[in-house]
Amino acid sequence: MAELNMIEAIRSALRAEMKLDKKVVLLGEDIGVNGGVFRVTEGLQKEFGKERVIDTPLAESGIVGSAIGMAIAGLKPVAEIQFEGFIFPALDQLVNHAARIRKRSQGKFHCQLVVRCPIGGGIRALEHHSDSPETYLAHTPGLKVVMPSTPYDAKGLLASAIRDPDPVVFFEPKKIYRAIKEELPDEHYTIPLGKARVVKEGHDLTLITYGSLVLTAAQVAEDLREELDIELIDLRTLSPLDEETIISSVKKTGKAVVVHEAPRTLGFASEIIARINEKALYHLEAPVARVTSYDLPVPLAKYEDYFFPSKERITNAIRKVMKEARSNYGV
Repeated sequence: MAELNMIEAIRSALRAEMKLDKKVVLLGEDIGVNGGVFRVTEGLQKEFGKERVIDTPLAESGIVGSAIGMAIAGLKPVAEIQFEGFIFPALDQLVNHAARIRKRSQGKFHCQLVVRCPIGGGIRALEHHSDSPETYLAHTPGLKVVMPSTPYDAKGLLASAIRDPDPVVFFEPKKIYRAIKEELPDEHYTIPLGKARVVKEGHDLTLITYGSLVLTAAQVAEDLREELDIELIDLRTLSPLDEETIISSVKKTGKAVVVHEAPRTLGFASEIIARINEKALYHLEAPVARVTSYDLPVPLAKYEDYFFPSKERITNAIRKVMKEARSNYGV
């Protein structure tokens, strides 16, 4: 077994899939000679050649548009967008074309492609380099949206995404690219899309999150272990969403807090809370709370710690829900 960080795990998945299937090709800005801005694809062009690891112009719409054409022609492209803030020029291609090819052609064609993209804050980056636009993509029928929180999950989920017959947007939380290492099996493996991970089982409250905040939430659960038995759920995949795991947990605990980096209004927490209210309302002992970033552009470096959800804000939300539950039941 090898101990890898998330960057190394993603590179390992790409290398393994390229060895298994010659139809898998990579394309993006600076991914070949330079190995990508975060060095995820380092060494792959030398190993597989310039026809399979393609350096492209700085044109996100062109990158994704080319990948769509490749996919329709039978290849399995993995396109890289350097930062999440630069994915918006490619939204037309993703929303109006990649997501609709299967329906538009009445099933005659499918669009087997992956768009890899770093996401989120926490690295003191410049404007357009720390956003969380996952809701834009998860709102689009026909697109699958994945966001791992560990090196192990990153490798297994990316392998599944590359093999999936439909387009997948694979968001990689840059804050944890090199923050943690895990021992990964030597043999290749996959993790199914659309299946959440119960990081920690518990009975007092359900804490739901994804991406880099899984680590923060796990620290909160550990800090509160003497007084609360928290069940922590890592969604892994936003679309399709593992509703069954969420609802089952909330029915068990009766209380829930949802956490994400994206702004509050129309953030993904809204969808999760709506589904909990639809499917588990009568099991709730208190209203579901959400901890998010604010409805503002991501601030520059010195204000990041005040902007993104912190251990303190998550802990306060948990205590508030527990207090309301006790009050409602006269405890």
